[in-house]
Amino acid sequence: MDAILRCGSTQFKVSPGQTVKLPLLDAEVGNVVELDDVLLVSKDSGEAVVGRPRVNGAKVVAKVLRHGKDRKILVYTFKRRKGYEKRRGHRQQFTEVLIEDIKLGT
Repeated sequence: MDAILRCGSTQFKVSPGQTVKLPLLDAEVGNVVELDDVLLVSKDSGEAVVGRPRVNGAKVVAKVLRHGKDRKILVYTFKRRKGYEKRRGHRQQFTEVLIEDIKLGT
């Protein structure tokens, strides 16, 4: 069983047993979180349940493994022929979770 869930402004395709880096969640390490913004659930039989915009009663149960910072993203800005250039960057924070179960409430 697979699911497509939305966390923040990004969509993720997940399946049980998979580890995923999500945008920073407000949860402690070791806690179990339920993500209920599920857009699509694909059953093992090949049938897909599509939400409009969400699947009612569907939840993804995940265990928080760790929090961290991703690698640095460089943002380079310049104006041509003016001698103006600026380089900035940041490290995006993330939460790594282990997908334990996908529940489909009917």
